[in-house]
Amino acid sequence: MSGDSNSNISVSASSKAQAMENCETSALQKHVMFFDRNNDGMIYPSETFQGFRAIGCGLLLSSVASVFINLGLSQKTRPGKPFSFKFPIEVKNIKMAKHTSDSGVYDKEGRFVPTRFEEIFAKHALTHPHSLTSDELKNLLKSNREPKDYSGWLAGYTEWKILHILCKDKNGLLHKETVRAVYDGSLFERMAKENASKKQNIDCDV
Repeated sequence: MSGDSNSNISVSASSKAQAMENCETSALQKHVMFFDRNNDGMIYPSETFQGFRAIGCGLLLSSVASVFINLGLSQKTRPGKPFSFKFPIEVKNIKMAKHTSDSGVYDKEGRFVPTRFEEIFAKHALTHPHSLTSDELKNLLKSNREPKDYSGWLAGYTEWKILHILCKDKNGLLHKETVRAVYDGSLFERMAKENASKKQNIDCDV
């Protein structure tokens, strides 16, 4: 009896731990949660637009991004559900929308893989060990390409190009800590605060 009891306790504890692990927010979910402006687990095109505006993007880029992202990802994150013209993205299923020809920094479950992140800079940051030049970024994208995976190529190029435009320093370098922050979503929060602060300072000057 004692052995059975201990076994049941062990199984119960294991099941509970597994349930807690399943409830944990993945790095990929954190990456997109900034754009869930009302925190309801769904990201609509209007929220994608608002998120891009919040981090300082112009009207054109924000508009194009909201259309491109939501049209491309919506149905992938809603398996078994009917098509919706509202094009919502379900945050909990964002791992299903992970594109091919990527760096592999997110695994199939959307978890962050430190070794794959370090590989980016070990292999491609040849000019400066902790930052990427524009040419090095191009080489990174080429190395990630899978044969004839044109949609994956486009998705990867778009993501990294926008990141480089928004976050490069005055010398055109994209720093390692910036790339790390984008993978866990903290970069977006920081950029939004900085952008809001700039607007506040402009209003004060006026």
